[in-house]
Order: sequence, then structure tokens, then C-alpha cells
Amino acid sequence: MIYAEKEISGELSNFVKCFWMSGSGETEGIHTVLPDGYFDLIYRFSGEQLESVFLTGTWTKPVDVNYTKHVRFFGIRFKLIASEYIFHESIEKILDTSTELPFDYWNVDREVFGSMESFSATMSPLIASCLPDYSEVDRRKFRLIQILYDQKGDVEVSKLAEQIGWSSRQINRWFNRQFGLSLKTFANILKCHAAYQHIANGEPGAAKAYYDQAHFIKEIKRYTGVTPKELHKNKNVRYLQLSTQSKS
Repeated sequence: MIYAEKEISGELSNFVKCFWMSGSGETEGIHTVLPDGYFDLIYRFSGEQLESVFLTGTWTKPVDVNYTKHVRFFGIRFKLIASEYIFHESIEKILDTSTELPFDYWNVDREVFGSMESFSATMSPLIASCLPDYSEVDRRKFRLIQILYDQKGDVEVSKLAEQIGWSSRQINRWFNRQFGLSLKTFANILKCHAAYQHIANGEPGAAKAYYDQAHFIKEIKRYTGVTPKELHKNKNVRYLQLSTQSKS
């Protein structure tokens, strides 16, 4: 299974992390998607045939994806704020699962899926056309999500609440209603995701955001199902998100 990402820059990056694609070629098997603090719009192809379009929720646990030969996936990885201001709906009910969408969702031509370049070049302006007028955005929500991603979840809830002028109770109410998880869980997932690059490269810095090594191992296993050592060992076999973060 091959996997590649194209990072986003500029204004669009406030709502989108990256475009990505994967393909099985002549292989088949299982790959495991790890929690990362985002949600995805995904197009699945078998050969040249579009099989499904679906939207995932945020993952709080690893999910195994079975794939057969000649399967391709094209995806857009969104930051949580996009659920409210691009999709205009809660993703609470699809936490740790996904929902099917119609094949003509966003009216994307099949030719767009010829390559990563054509996919990202077409979808970028399409998503940009959906961006809200910033006067319509709750600045507390926008700032909150921005800080959490920038700090990779390594923040104190009380200080965060004070910084944006929104109580911890109000923040958690919004998180649970809009995303289906608590602020603390989301922050822990972001911390876990930030450690993937260090784990992939076998670097000791992976544990610096945790109390100690035991806490680090416990938290990584909570969200990935395996220890950091097992993640590193299998990064190129099963955990595609880790293979893209390894140093060349």
C-alpha cells in the first residue's frame, strides 16, 4: 500500500490539513489508521470505478482498513472547525465511524482523480469557495482550535479557557455537542499524533510532552492499541501515517 500527503498553506490551512491519496496496486491486506485529531472526506475507487464517498468522524482509537488489489483512496483531511463552518453540521454522531455520501457530492468530475496534483488543484478552490465570511465565525471557537493544533494539544485547559475568554464548561459542552468528544480527549489525541514522527524515527523526544516514560507508553497504547516500540517496528508495514513521517 502506498500513501502520500500534500500539505495545505495559506488561508485554507485554517480549515484543511492536507490532501492525501493511497493505492494498493497489486497488493492486498490491512492497514491501520491511527487517531490524529482530524476528520476526512474520502473517495474510494476500485480500478477506475468510484465505489463510495464517505465522511469520517474523528478517531479516538485505531481502525483497521481491509484493502484489495487496485483500490485507490483520495482524501481531504479537515481540521475540526471545518465541520461547523464548511460542512455546517455536527460530526458528533460519526465519532469513530463514517457516513456514506452521494456519489455527486460537491459535483466533482471523475477526471479529477487522475493524480494527487489534479485532485488538490481542483479541490482547493472548491473548498475555498465554501469558506465562511470571518464576521460569521465565533472567534473564541476559531482561536481555541487554532491554539490546540499549534500547541499540538500540549496545553492546560484552565489556561486555555482564560486565554480565549471561554469557560472550561462551555468549551467541553461545545466539543461534545459538535465533535462527540471532550476537550481533554482531543488534546491527548493531538499529543499522541505529535509523537508519531519521533516514534517513526526512533527518537527519544517523543516522550517530552508526557510526565514520564511510563505515562508516554500508556497514552500511546490507549489511542493506538500498541506500544511505541511496536509502532516503530511496523511503521512501513501497517501504519502508513508513520511511514510518511520518517526521515529519508
